[in-house]
Amino acid sequence: MSVEVPAPGATLETPAGRPRVPWAALAVAGILVVTVALRFRTTSDLWLDEALSVNIARLPLSQLHGALRHDGAPPLYYALLHFWIRAFGVGNLAVRSLSGLISVATLPVAWFAGKRLGGRRVGWLAVLVVAASPYAVTYATSARMYALVMLLVFVGYLMVLRALEQPRLGRLAPVALVTALLVYTQYWCFYLLAVAGFLLVVRAVRVGPGEVRRATTRVVGAVVVGGLTFIPWLPTFVYQAGHTGTPWGNARVPWSAVADTILRFAGSDQNGETFILIFVLVTLVVFGIFGRGRDGHTVELDLRTQPGTRREALLVAGTLGLGTTASFVLGSAFDARYASVMFPFFALLAAVGISLFVDRRVRAGVLAAVVAVGIVGGVRNYTTNRTQASQSTSIIAAESRPGDVVAYCPDQVGPSASRLLRTVPGLVQLTFPDGGSPDRVNWVDYVDRIQAASPQRFANRVLNLAGSHTIWFVYAYGYNHVEGKCEAITAALSQARPHSSPRVVPNDMFDEFMGLTVYRP
Repeated sequence: MSVEVPAPGATLETPAGRPRVPWAALAVAGILVVTVALRFRTTSDLWLDEALSVNIARLPLSQLHGALRHDGAPPLYYALLHFWIRAFGVGNLAVRSLSGLISVATLPVAWFAGKRLGGRRVGWLAVLVVAASPYAVTYATSARMYALVMLLVFVGYLMVLRALEQPRLGRLAPVALVTALLVYTQYWCFYLLAVAGFLLVVRAVRVGPGEVRRATTRVVGAVVVGGLTFIPWLPTFVYQAGHTGTPWGNARVPWSAVADTILRFAGSDQNGETFILIFVLVTLVVFGIFGRGRDGHTVELDLRTQPGTRREALLVAGTLGLGTTASFVLGSAFDARYASVMFPFFALLAAVGISLFVDRRVRAGVLAAVVAVGIVGGVRNYTTNRTQASQSTSIIAAESRPGDVVAYCPDQVGPSASRLLRTVPGLVQLTFPDGGSPDRVNWVDYVDRIQAASPQRFANRVLNLAGSHTIWFVYAYGYNHVEGKCEAITAALSQARPHSSPRVVPNDMFDEFMGLTVYRP
């Protein structure tokens, strides 16, 4: 038997091995495709706040300040939405796509933030936590400013860390810019800036004289400079604080507001998957703050917290604690959407918590649970209508005649319903308490105006306007500070026109519920 010996310099040919399938990369890509798609589609009609945003933003820029003075919000998002509407129109998908694009742009920024905090693994985990978050998906499909807040907070976090390393002008200027953008986007950003500023000052004091103190002081100065850009808007803010406020709700004790925030981060309190996700997320955040992975089966907790995430934990707890406490003391209502200012840090802590599982299979399983349950919440956001308005407006659109009167009580149900009637010709529309247009709500001294308004006088005006035409009464009972007023209007209209026909019953399973009663001549 002879054996062939390879010639000098020849290479041995071996059978090609089966190429390794990059399952992890394919899974991440699939998750991103699904979650990005969920950011651009929901079957819901625009509810009150979204309809108000659109109706304000579509005004000429010269009228924007006056409208916001009566609304109670800062101007940046509305100015962006104004130009967006000019380019793409006022359809539901069009006006929401601005938030969708902003939310998609947040994902790569979340990767950089996570990488900065804990390396590439935490970067990818942060992307997936944010991508699958029902909270982030909800505001990606909302014509409101909260997706923009999340993006700016992530960007600000990165800009501050960069400036602390090298506090030159090219890095300090972005810190000032992001600060200015934040305060012109949502007023709760002041709480985040106050906590962040306090932590920076404490850092400067503790480190003592030297380069670190100088760098920290310069970053604090950049934040102050950014905050000073708010001065031109300050008189408007003072007026809003004194006359608009949050009349749609009541002050809540801080622990109730905090609990509601954590719950909303996992979805809606009406859905079962929310309670699975909230348990997982809270556990992961606790691990991210106190935990240290020991082996494949052990995560050790240290009550002194982990130094690597102590800063992010203080930003979460400090911002939420300060904001909810200040709201309670000032008698202002709270909604979990305000917590968008600290949600990025919550998501980063959850990502760190996942990364602590040493066993790759356990880590993948926990991540899969977070993503899968989160996507269920995102799909539910796609299928759920936030407002009951279409049930009434579809009847009005099909059966009304020019000259018919559509009356709304309270005016808060007007924006979303009237938006759905904008193509129906010849309708006369007015709202309680002022008899004004249903396009917007005037929040100035709202409670005083509601209490002073006469339901009988409003009903008489509706009857006089209707004459021989049909009255379509769109109403919602039980709104804050409006208790009894809409019921009194119903009684007055029923007395004048006894042959009423209830067509839609308010259903509080909707975030925005409303009913419809028809009064024929």
